[in-house]
Amino acid sequence: MDKQGNDNIDSHGPSSIKADCKTSTKRSCLPLDFGVCLCVWGIYSLCATGSRSSMADDKDVLRDVWFGRIPTCFILNQDEVTEREAEPYYLLLPRVSYLTLVTDKVKKHFHKVVRTDDVEEMWLEYEGTPLKWHYPIGVLFDLHASNTVLPWSITVHFKNFPDRDLLHCPSNSVIEAHFMSSIKEADALKHKSQVVNDMQKKDHKQLWMGLQNDKFDQFWAMNRKLMEYPTEEGGFRYIPFRIYQTMSDRPFIQKLFRPVSPEGNMHTLGDLLKEMCPAALPHDGEQKRYQVVIHGIEPLLETPLQWLSEHLSHPDNFLHICVTPVPSD
Repeated sequence: MDKQGNDNIDSHGPSSIKADCKTSTKRSCLPLDFGVCLCVWGIYSLCATGSRSSMADDKDVLRDVWFGRIPTCFILNQDEVTEREAEPYYLLLPRVSYLTLVTDKVKKHFHKVVRTDDVEEMWLEYEGTPLKWHYPIGVLFDLHASNTVLPWSITVHFKNFPDRDLLHCPSNSVIEAHFMSSIKEADALKHKSQVVNDMQKKDHKQLWMGLQNDKFDQFWAMNRKLMEYPTEEGGFRYIPFRIYQTMSDRPFIQKLFRPVSPEGNMHTLGDLLKEMCPAALPHDGEQKRYQVVIHGIEPLLETPLQWLSEHLSHPDNFLHICVTPVPSD
């Protein structure tokens, strides 16, 4: 584990890891996400039937989500290869982090074989799609590559930055500003900004440092305050969510949606999709056309949205939902 908190594999990669990566085939239950699948599916079953999960189970879900990893192989763009061969570089990417926060070693690795005068800002792409650094890594994978064979193969560029597609990210302070802005936006939806405004500057810094250094306990010691709500209200004011679709030109869907109906019933994931993205749900007798993915798995549509927001939100406090076509095979 390096100081950034991401699991590092050298450029050739241990054979056991590479074997796991190459023999893994598709989608949600990735080798390194399997614990998440087992733990979360068990809790979903409880939620779907109206039962309450224990605090120990809840923390297991939070921990497994936090430590989800995606085996990834970074390859230098062929047009930028010099006379020295550029060996691929392997990492286990944290699903909950951001690409520009965990790829310093990738940059240093390829700097060795690229001419200095050719080096501009590093950017990454997958099969022709520039990868947005301000989206969580897990969201990028679920949206663009969830049906690919592992390891996830990402192409590294140092030239021709795609200004129309990507935001520039010259330093970690830009990532921090984006991250804290998202947390404040989420708390405005959940608590009218009351919780985040009551925090001190050092509390904000603790949230950021917990993410940056991959410190689960440090982050959640503070983030738990953002997940609390008065018992009599039954949930947050609104659920912070974003729905991403590969078949849409819109970056994502984000609207106001309450976790509890006016009649006092808990809204479910299915209720949210029915109102915000009805195409994601199959009609009566229709074959399933889309998969709805959160953290690499397809939750039960009957799962209460409040529970999902508390347990499966990313560190930015948003529930990121990916809607992608069901693979043809």
